[in-house]
Amino acid sequence: MKIATFNINNVNKRLANLLAWLDEAEPDVVCLQELKALQDDFPAEAIADAGYAAVWQGQRSWNGVAILSRIGGPILTQAALPGDDEDRQARYIEAAVNGVLIASIYAPNGNPQPGPKFDYKLAWLERLHKHATALRKTGAPVVLAGDFNVAPTDLDIYPTKSWDDDALIQPESRAAFRKLVGRSWTDALRTLHPDKRIYTFWHYRRMRWQRDAGLRLDHLLLSPNLADRLIDAGVDRDIRGLEGASDHAPVWIELDPPA
Repeated sequence: MKIATFNINNVNKRLANLLAWLDEAEPDVVCLQELKALQDDFPAEAIADAGYAAVWQGQRSWNGVAILSRIGGPILTQAALPGDDEDRQARYIEAAVNGVLIASIYAPNGNPQPGPKFDYKLAWLERLHKHATALRKTGAPVVLAGDFNVAPTDLDIYPTKSWDDDALIQPESRAAFRKLVGRSWTDALRTLHPDKRIYTFWHYRRMRWQRDAGLRLDHLLLSPNLADRLIDAGVDRDIRGLEGASDHAPVWIELDPPA
């Protein structure tokens, strides 16, 4: 079972790139973030023509999340992150696919910090931690996939001081991510590549893609009952170099079938 996450950074603007990658990479399940499309503007027909059923939560501007599957229609279980009924930002969607509970996550950026946007980021990550713990305790196999907007360690960002004030690498952001992962969840990409500089995001400015000046912001976390099924993980980094590309590249894992 191949599960991928891809911050598409405007699903309609980058639809041709998305469809070409789906055809080439053949992921079974894809979590998308930053749709930048209203609910009715999601390109469901084009994605269905590519062989994928989908559930999504659209929103204008920066948000929007989706789950695509070519191995059976996703069964929607959550269309928002629990814990704050006043939060209307489309940043979380969750569905059951082929016996696995999968969440597509677009955590808040948090800039500028300090300030209300950073406070919202930390509060949102705490809500995610509580919900993830509840999911884990159900005993279901769970994958938390998406753009967490945290570079967890210095290995996850190119050597620089230019991001020192950014919310993505603040001690509080990193502590929130560590708390989320804890001792129970497996950071799939880092587990299989413990010492390698691997990036998933390269800003459009200052030739950062050309200089490989990236950050690892996109993660797939596995519940304990999936850790032994992890056989491979990687980043389709060349997708970032295409014309009109998202500033993120797809990240993927492969899981063995259940015993």
